[in-house]
Amino acid sequence: MNKAPRQTLTAPIRRIRFAYVALFFCAWTTLIAVRLGWLQVVRHSDFVHRAALQQQRTFEVAPRRGMLYDRNLRELAVTVQVDSVYAVPSELGDNRASAAEILAEIVHADPRDNFTSQQQMLARFNASKNFAWVARKVDPGIADRLRELNLKGVYFQKEFKRFYPNNDLAAQVLGYVGTDDIGLGGLERQFDDDMHGEPGHMLTALDARRHVLGSEENQPMPGENLVLSIDANIQYMAERALDAQVEKVKALHGTVVVQDPHTGQVLALAVSPRFNPNDQKHMDANVLTNLAVSDVYEPGSTFKLVTYSAAIDAAGVQPTDIVDCQGGAMTMYGRTLHDDRSDHFGRVTVQYALEHSSDVGAAKMALKLGNQKFYDYMKAFGFGDRSGIELPSETRGLLRNPRKWGATSILSMAIGQEVGVTPVQLVTMVSTIANGGVYMPPHVLLQSTDEMKGDPRLKPAAFRPANGLPATLPDGAHRVITEMTSAKMRMMMQGIVTEGTGRQAALNGYSSGGKTGTAQKVDPATHTYSHTKLVASFAGFAPVSNPAISVAVVIDTPTAGSEVQHYGGAASAPVFAEVAQQVLEYLGVPHDQPLKTQKELIVAAKTEADGDAPSENTADLNAMFDDVNSLPADDPLRAPANAAAAEVAANQTQVAATQKVQGKTAEILNMLPAKVLAAFHSEDGSGSVSHESAPLAELKARPTVEEKEQGAVVVDAGLRVPVPSFEGSGLRGVVERADSMGLRVQAVGSGLAREQAPAAGTMVPAGTEIVVRFSR
Repeated sequence: MNKAPRQTLTAPIRRIRFAYVALFFCAWTTLIAVRLGWLQVVRHSDFVHRAALQQQRTFEVAPRRGMLYDRNLRELAVTVQVDSVYAVPSELGDNRASAAEILAEIVHADPRDNFTSQQQMLARFNASKNFAWVARKVDPGIADRLRELNLKGVYFQKEFKRFYPNNDLAAQVLGYVGTDDIGLGGLERQFDDDMHGEPGHMLTALDARRHVLGSEENQPMPGENLVLSIDANIQYMAERALDAQVEKVKALHGTVVVQDPHTGQVLALAVSPRFNPNDQKHMDANVLTNLAVSDVYEPGSTFKLVTYSAAIDAAGVQPTDIVDCQGGAMTMYGRTLHDDRSDHFGRVTVQYALEHSSDVGAAKMALKLGNQKFYDYMKAFGFGDRSGIELPSETRGLLRNPRKWGATSILSMAIGQEVGVTPVQLVTMVSTIANGGVYMPPHVLLQSTDEMKGDPRLKPAAFRPANGLPATLPDGAHRVITEMTSAKMRMMMQGIVTEGTGRQAALNGYSSGGKTGTAQKVDPATHTYSHTKLVASFAGFAPVSNPAISVAVVIDTPTAGSEVQHYGGAASAPVFAEVAQQVLEYLGVPHDQPLKTQKELIVAAKTEADGDAPSENTADLNAMFDDVNSLPADDPLRAPANAAAAEVAANQTQVAATQKVQGKTAEILNMLPAKVLAAFHSEDGSGSVSHESAPLAELKARPTVEEKEQGAVVVDAGLRVPVPSFEGSGLRGVVERADSMGLRVQAVGSGLAREQAPAAGTMVPAGTEIVVRFSR
């Protein structure tokens, strides 16, 4: 029996539906795979970063800034840990305004500090959800009060704060550091990269409620420490003396630089007024500049040291040579150069011209050199170039090339005009003369080190005055003048203090040498030299035979007192004397001159102050001469105004200054090293340095003196000698010259010899007492 065929169960339409479903699932799987690849591969780092922001917090750990030490390892700048306060605004919630008010009442102690005001604090809270500063680097007392509040969402973070233990000591040298630990001035700015160090990082894990679960810290690398050539004690001495003088003369500001002449190391660099780097909120922007390296001024007469040094070294000029100062006025190319209105020098020695700061004498020294050679010496002394001292913003000064000079520029530069210098350049020039003629670049940095105080590898470098230059000269050192020229200049600079314009720079127990300077400032309104605005300066060294220190003092625009008190000899020389005296005593430098008692110092100061006022009993010098020598009424010496006396007096004016110098020139040989002295003698070095004038030797007399009752004196009148001219000489020079002629001196007043009785050239018996009036 035939059966019907079995029917197919799978219809064609069902196969198509399966294919569609399978295709859909394949596409869906592919999309998921692509999406997972996009999220886990392409966007992996982005999502890891976003997860870290939610689950972790990373803090930058500031490194400890390097320390600043003086040469004795006394801390000048240190870094301490303090608390900074921050808030998490999301945790403050709706209490942000009240939290800002409460916090501001504690941290906003200074009305001028806008950062901690309530308005600024609330603005920061509203601008961020996760972090906002409340106050940075607060005092411990404020931090303790904030901890007592225990406010939710307010936290503390340790930060480093720069602290200066000595407040404003050497402020312009050290500089200061901003809130973010960035150096903003002085050495802090100059060596910011080295002292800042490498920061570390701290990673903190948080839970869903932002509670700290743990942390991982990458330690920072501290910055390098700097050891300076500054001696904190010497720095304090310089600043104290400078502050007192700036206040006394009501000056705009002042600068003192103390340097070791044999190494160029700066022992003190004082600027007045100063600022306190611990109190940055109240700093005056006008006192932040380090005037010792950034302030350019015309040096005036202190620059004559360059002129005379170059003339002696290159033009064969000797201290005993005669220079004609032409009565104090010199005309060249239509320009007349004047000495000070009270000076009318004629033919005097080179040393006398320098001691009394003759502008005409200095100009003639420069003319002996010529433009190019004079310029070369100025460059060799370091003018017109940066010295390389490790301080920011150092200026070159002002020194034009000879091709740009005017017809009379050499006259101006000879006396310190048309040239701009800095106090550091000035003291380095003086050190070059003091150390034997070698330019030593100035330095304020001794070393940079990783060691800290207490490490046996870091040792103090207490300053000990050297007896000579180092065996190996540093880069930039070079010889400028010969040792013989240096010795002659030191002798002449000593004369400036003992006989010339720098008498207020004299020390007690120490010899000193230096040069005064008084420069007129240019009036911005008229572009001409002001007659009232002056820069008073003094640059010198001590002791003379073996200088231990060089000191430059610059007082800008003194206003108190008379015009004379604004000059370098009155405004700056006393600061030099005070600083040099204290520093030499502090260093234990042996005295090279007899010490004066306190009574002698008081008498000398009173005499100096009363210098120009003659005594009531000294109005008539001739009467005094008659009285002290007990001359009878018919003695011809009562009227010594004869023609022969007048003729001899005219000649004596020229010879007077020469004889004074010849009596002191043997001191030059004592200032020279043994090897130079031996070479000097082997070359038959006589000449002007060691010989004595023949006429003086012939006239020298030692009369027989017989003392009678009641103090009367009878001398042998058989030998008569001419009275020399003492005009312009100091007391010491007058006594020495009178003694060499067999005469005695009755001194009246103080200062320089201005009048005498009898007149120069008068023939008097040996042993006669000459009356000389001294005044300033």
